[in-house]
Amino acid sequence: MEIIRATKTAEQAGAYYVRIQAMARKHQIPLNVEFDEHDTPETKYIVIVDDYLPVATCRLYAIDTERVMLGRIVVLPEYRGQGIGTLVVKEAEKWAKELGFKTSVVESRDNKIHFYETMDYVADYSQKIVGETFTCYRMEKSLL
Repeated sequence: MEIIRATKTAEQAGAYYVRIQAMARKHQIPLNVEFDEHDTPETKYIVIVDDYLPVATCRLYAIDTERVMLGRIVVLPEYRGQGIGTLVVKEAEKWAKELGFKTSVVESRDNKIHFYETMDYVADYSQKIVGETFTCYRMEKSLL
């Protein structure tokens, strides 16, 4: 497995590929919902590649000067259960810390909260987000 901090168009295309295959296709999410105002040529993405195939991704963007949002964290179904999701989140946190962020934020689907808790994220159950496709809860973790 190779970890890429996607800064080139071709690498970012890998992030888009994973999201289309594992989210848009599986959950019938329209592309204009899956890809939003936070997906720009300047957006930072982590992409995990197995040989030549992109298999996991995570998107990072600033909420403010101290907090970073990690989102669109996706692993292709056939690669799940191998620790790749944890790997992509840890690499995103590492990059965010290098960029000077102090807190990492995720908006976890309700059925994925335990996954983030195993990486020391804390859920704020008062921050329920009912979206077009999933119900999520805001979770935070200190990067200090």
